[in-house]
Amino acid sequence: MKNTALLAGLLAAGLALTACGTTSGNSTATGGTQGFTPPALAALGKLGPGEGQLSVLAWPGYAENGSNDPKVNWVTPFEQQTGCKVNVKPFGTSDEAISLMKTGQYDVVSASGDASLRLIASGDVEPVNTSLVPNYNDVFGFLKNQSWNSVNGVAYGIPHGWGANLLTWRTDKVTPAPTSWSVMFDPNSKYKGKITAYDSPIYIADAALYLKAHQPDLGIKNPYALDSTQFQAAVDLLKKQRPLVSEYWSDYLKESQSLTSGDTVMGTAWQVTVNVTKGGGVPLESTVPSEGATGWSDTWMVAAKSQHKNCAYMWLNYIVSPKVNAQVAEYFGEAPANSKACAQTADPKHCDTYHAGDAGYASKIAYWTTPISQCLDGRADVKCEDYGAWTQAWTEIKG
Repeated sequence: MKNTALLAGLLAAGLALTACGTTSGNSTATGGTQGFTPPALAALGKLGPGEGQLSVLAWPGYAENGSNDPKVNWVTPFEQQTGCKVNVKPFGTSDEAISLMKTGQYDVVSASGDASLRLIASGDVEPVNTSLVPNYNDVFGFLKNQSWNSVNGVAYGIPHGWGANLLTWRTDKVTPAPTSWSVMFDPNSKYKGKITAYDSPIYIADAALYLKAHQPDLGIKNPYALDSTQFQAAVDLLKKQRPLVSEYWSDYLKESQSLTSGDTVMGTAWQVTVNVTKGGGVPLESTVPSEGATGWSDTWMVAAKSQHKNCAYMWLNYIVSPKVNAQVAEYFGEAPANSKACAQTADPKHCDTYHAGDAGYASKIAYWTTPISQCLDGRADVKCEDYGAWTQAWTEIKG
């Protein structure tokens, strides 16, 4: 029954599951998502010579090649070390990443939890042989074998970094400093028309997290596991918020421009947006509000159709190496996955600031997860709304 419910939820999210079978690989994972069998794909058995090129699909800020800032470039050193010429394609949302992966044009992808399970179930990514990624040994244990990067005890990727979606505001425009998401959800907010929010169906979870704290009678335990009543409450809240929002963003640089110009003065943002905007002289601050925050724990995954898997594994090992993982974490504004990265950061306090090794803090963030019909909070007596329903509702919310 669990197997059937989970597969049904994935299908409803728009997945075309191919052949089912037993997944093979050399992972010794014991955790991760359980209860369904992904397509029968094997992990790479041994590492060979590089194929000379690599196509990387990445969140902005994860695979910088100097084009945005000549001083920020960790792609060129990789090319020099491996002979693998890298082409980088940034994406703005997980839905966009999933669509691009289906083209078969990319070798590796940095996937968040609202994409990874869908990529696994659709057969677009394959298991990862962690023994071919030496730096995997130094990844924090609480990031390994989780529901967004492993299935039935098999690893499907290498943890990269994690963090929270922050409440961000212009300190010269917003006073007093907000401590609750209510400034973005209160219909009478004095910042109406100056608010920005993330443009993705997964943003419904932010509303659910707010309701979890402010309407406990709804019984929300997991913002990604919403029955019809809970889901409708979250959707209704976002429809009420809609008049307050001047724009929804998916490109963090465009959000930064909006905050810089003053077209928006507050919203939900990534730390990289805060870093870039403050770096331009804009008075900006951010916080994890009293209700908590949604967030991400990202995984580098290998495309099943990749023709450059040796270069792909070289990239996986390189991008989570201590020095490079530290560079990415500081530039993007997140906690690194490699425990040895903390000794390599330019700011010696970076890992303390982002709680890099703090499993307790990490457990408080509601990480992006693909909603499925089988309730992720353990309820077996009700059906939860799957990602297909979230996508339809998001279209209605935006109007």
